[in-house]
Amino acid sequence: MAVQVPSRQLFIDGEWREPILKERLPTINPATEEIIGNIPAATAEDVELAVAAARRALSRNKGKDWATAPGAVRAKYLRAIAAKVTERKTELAKLEAIDCGKPLDEAVWDIEDVAGCFEYYADLAEGLDARQKAPVSLPMETFKSYVLKEPIGVVGLITPWNYPLLMATWKVAPSLAAGCAAILKPSELASITCLELAKVVKGSRLPPGVLNILAGLGPEAGAPLASHPDVDKIAFTGSSATGSKIMAAAAQMVKPVSLELGGKSPIIVFEDVDLDKAAEWTAFGCFWTNGQICSATSRLIVHENIAREFLDRLVKWTKNIKISDPFEEGCRLGPVVSGGQYEKVLKFISTAKSEGATILSGGVRPEHLKKGFFVEPTIITDVTTSMQIWREEVFGPVLCVKTFRTEEEALELANDTHYGLGAAVISNDLERCDRVSKNLQAGIVWVNCSQPCFCQAPWGGNKRSGFGRELGEWGLDNYLSVKQVTQYVSDEPWGWYRSPSKL
Repeated sequence: MAVQVPSRQLFIDGEWREPILKERLPTINPATEEIIGNIPAATAEDVELAVAAARRALSRNKGKDWATAPGAVRAKYLRAIAAKVTERKTELAKLEAIDCGKPLDEAVWDIEDVAGCFEYYADLAEGLDARQKAPVSLPMETFKSYVLKEPIGVVGLITPWNYPLLMATWKVAPSLAAGCAAILKPSELASITCLELAKVVKGSRLPPGVLNILAGLGPEAGAPLASHPDVDKIAFTGSSATGSKIMAAAAQMVKPVSLELGGKSPIIVFEDVDLDKAAEWTAFGCFWTNGQICSATSRLIVHENIAREFLDRLVKWTKNIKISDPFEEGCRLGPVVSGGQYEKVLKFISTAKSEGATILSGGVRPEHLKKGFFVEPTIITDVTTSMQIWREEVFGPVLCVKTFRTEEEALELANDTHYGLGAAVISNDLERCDRVSKNLQAGIVWVNCSQPCFCQAPWGGNKRSGFGRELGEWGLDNYLSVKQVTQYVSDEPWGWYRSPSKL
């Protein structure tokens, strides 16, 4: 399918701008390995312009244009953005698919979620006014106290390539709803739809400087944004290694950060399940989005009594997944995002084999696809807990397997990780599911499913998967600071010191 990839510039202060150093980066279609366009490459000089524009947006008209405007005013803009995203859904989905390689059906779903997320935070922006001056109960009648919620200020939003526009929206929508001004820095591996968001925003007449969008490399654009003294907060989704660097940069100025980092999430399958239902959810939990999900349930922990039959069934489900160009009808697995990611995934698989694991299924390029960064969905057995494949995030369509005998053993295996983003449990015994859910060390637990995500529910992890929560009301609170206002209401003097008039 021919898709016209637009050539865009940086978006700063409501206008398109060529990068100061006039550098651009190639955009590669991961399904064909062909260069299909290029994106602007921002540097520290462009970051300076964007931060200054965001600062001006907050202070314009003493904040009345944005930061201190009623929530209903900001909601109007968010709804306008949602409407324009919906109008361009088909076009944006095609750009997403050609840029990052996800199946077109998935990309359509993503763009629908983008519009839904802007609508949801428009509602919360309207509700924010009613939450102001919430009273605080005090033990002394001579005082009254209330709480104000105010925008944190200028926020830097650094987002990944697996859900390019949707992950950006998870940050952009609540930060704007809160009254912040934002600088979005999407991944250089998939920036096209985020640059198109600038066109949507411009058409929605969002005040200049409220949202600025800088494509570019992490060291050249992301790092200066994270360390900039006039950026009040950084929100980041990506690898744990990069998250640590962002924390270190922010720490120099005691700048708040929220981090949604990697994962190595477990899925526990008990012996009382419907094998086909459990097999489909297991496949979906690891191979959805071409296996490139931070929350992927990529460690299967299956009861030993059903392990052989369940794995036979799972292999059949996996071999039935259509692997193709993302634009082919019925595609359910596309390429990984880049040549570098392709080599990394294959290296994980070869290391697992050299360490003594068995490649039960997949693990190679599909025979019918000679070009593109395609990897067959892979199932690896005979895994030990010391192996790299058990301990490290692959970010590709690779599932490793261990068996268990008791619930306690299953939980021990599930929690045997530095990460704590997601976890799933599949069983017909709902009391057991409830018990296991409480004992899983993860920020998100799925029962009899894997990976469903709703913008109304909190999203985030524990341990090395980061901290802070996105989505829901928690996502809005990410971009608000809390101010206590306490008033002395008695007519009587305080009386702690002797009055000079009575001496």
